[in-house]
Amino acid sequence: MFKRLLLTAIATLLFVFQFGISDASALDLTNEDRTVSVDDSGDKIVLTLQQVKKGERVFVDSCSYCHKSGTTKTNPNVNLSDKVLANAEPAKDNIAGIVDYLKNPTTYDGDTDISEFHPNTTRSDLFPMMRNLTDEDLEAVSGYILIQPGIRGIMWGGGKVYS
Repeated sequence: MFKRLLLTAIATLLFVFQFGISDASALDLTNEDRTVSVDDSGDKIVLTLQQVKKGERVFVDSCSYCHKSGTTKTNPNVNLSDKVLANAEPAKDNIAGIVDYLKNPTTYDGDTDISEFHPNTTRSDLFPMMRNLTDEDLEAVSGYILIQPGIRGIMWGGGKVYS
């Protein structure tokens, strides 16, 4: 009896401890944290808490296998940091740029179609996890990616040292 009570107490403490060490939840994010560029025009929007949560879910389900913590498993030189996204051709430091990429991926310089290699909605026959993603899902995950550098700092896209 005592052993079971002790194990229950330990399990409860571990469970409660997990609440204090989790990543920033969407509820902790200010409007400034959730503000992202819509497109190249410079127009900005504030993501809703629901969009951030949905974006996180889509990222974890569909993107995190290759992009854990904003890195890129297949090419560590091209990560999801704000600087790298801004310097891509065309720029992907806005929602429209990332959504376009997820529909029609190209190399970093924009010259070569890589839809046979990178998951996308155009070739969902090759990448079934993309089959059911709507434009709303793509916009949410794009917003989630864009707010991560402001939340995680160098831990987002920082490479092996920080993952």
